[in-house]
Amino acid sequence: MSKETLFALSLFPYLGFLWFLTRSGQAPKLAIVGFYMTLVFVAVTIPIGLYAQRVYGEVLANVDFLHGGAEFFLTLSNILIVLGFRQAVKNAAPPT
Repeated sequence: MSKETLFALSLFPYLGFLWFLTRSGQAPKLAIVGFYMTLVFVAVTIPIGLYAQRVYGEVLANVDFLHGGAEFFLTLSNILIVLGFRQAVKNAAPPT
């Protein structure tokens, strides 16, 4: 099985995770937005990777300015997830 096929197949469990997480109503909304932003990262990375291959003849990881631009979306999603759960923990903690 090729890495591209495995990558495509890995989206289905992640979509299932998002579906259950969203429907549970128990996850912080900002964290859910962060998890959905991971899909934005994937959606942005694929065409940028193809562009790097066609224009520069390199994989995306070897074209720093494109790679950094794509990774920005992953960083943003991680920040949103952390801030969402941080806020939930702060709200759930008893006052001291």
